[in-house]
Amino acid sequence: MDLDLTPADLAFRDEVRAFLADMLKPELRQAAARATSVFTHPRYSLPWQKILHARGWAAPSWPKAHGGPGWSEVQRYIFAAECARAGAPSLAPMGLRMVGPAIMGFGTEAQKAHYLPRILSGEDYWCQGYSEPGAGSDLAALQLRADSDGDDYVLTGSKIWTTHAQFANRMFCLVRTRFEGKPQAGITFLLLDMTSPGITVKPIVTLAGEHEDNQVFFDGVRVPKANRLGEENQGWTVAKYLLEFERGGGSAPGLQVALARARRLADAEGHDDPAWRRRLAEAEIAVQAIDISERRVLAALASGANPGPASSMLKINGAEAVQRIDELALEAAGLYAAPDQPQAREPNANLEVIGPEHSLTLMARYLNDRAASIYGGSNEIQRDIIARLVLGL
Repeated sequence: MDLDLTPADLAFRDEVRAFLADMLKPELRQAAARATSVFTHPRYSLPWQKILHARGWAAPSWPKAHGGPGWSEVQRYIFAAECARAGAPSLAPMGLRMVGPAIMGFGTEAQKAHYLPRILSGEDYWCQGYSEPGAGSDLAALQLRADSDGDDYVLTGSKIWTTHAQFANRMFCLVRTRFEGKPQAGITFLLLDMTSPGITVKPIVTLAGEHEDNQVFFDGVRVPKANRLGEENQGWTVAKYLLEFERGGGSAPGLQVALARARRLADAEGHDDPAWRRRLAEAEIAVQAIDISERRVLAALASGANPGPASSMLKINGAEAVQRIDELALEAAGLYAAPDQPQAREPNANLEVIGPEHSLTLMARYLNDRAASIYGGSNEIQRDIIARLVLGL
């Protein structure tokens, strides 16, 4: 990608900045500042998505034919960078960045016409039914069974680590429709209604004291076969395609903001250890490399291609970078980083803040991001993918 902005690019950047200055209200900025993961509470992310959708900007990477803005890769990068710098809430990725592209790639015309507009508007809020007890990074070991019964599948089993299932009205889900033969060859991809009888959602409270994840139980849940994405027993192909979008792109601007936050925190606290400054510089170099790699992925998306194994490289580097930055920020805050105050992180909390403002989220971010090298496929799995598809090992 050409890194020199043209006059048209600069005009677009100014347009985005003006829009953010006008539409990004203080309560949304504050909610984003106190978020501790890539998932902002839907009470803030959905209103922001509706504002973006009204402007036609809710899905920067979607093609114009499906309701996207039709931006160039440079424009998408500018938009992501300006949103990060302005402190905009992140939008829920499950619909816009994950199942949406999968529906474009594998859905019927009827499925595209029904689901894609609802994803853009936020009418459908999605969760991901992949991991199971005993089948996390070894996703092919999943056992949630889907028995054929006329025009329906009947689901029995459970999913775990299901982010925001307590809010979602839709789930994209991997189920087992065949138990014999190669495990990957018996998996089917379904789109299901979370209000279906027989679904129970139970919370998993994290070490940071937050309810973001859940276990979801299925007891005779009926899902119409018309809600299948792709062919029966071919869901592994759809899942791999979707995971490339989950793993690739969109993190560099946020990492740059996190680096700047750590630097400001160190300056405010008088933390001037030379070894710490050297590690900060090393983290900055790593983020610059991620930035360049992400621009290549954006270029691939712009041409209609999926990210391919480059998404695995971004997944590894992005996860390790965010964990490194979290550690630097904790060290810079010193003793102020130790207390964890979940109630004080509520945007409307009327509590006296002790210590630097950002110390409210430092520990929770650190604890949450320990999972970054596991979710979406562990970094070890990503290195295996690169070894096979890039190095031919």
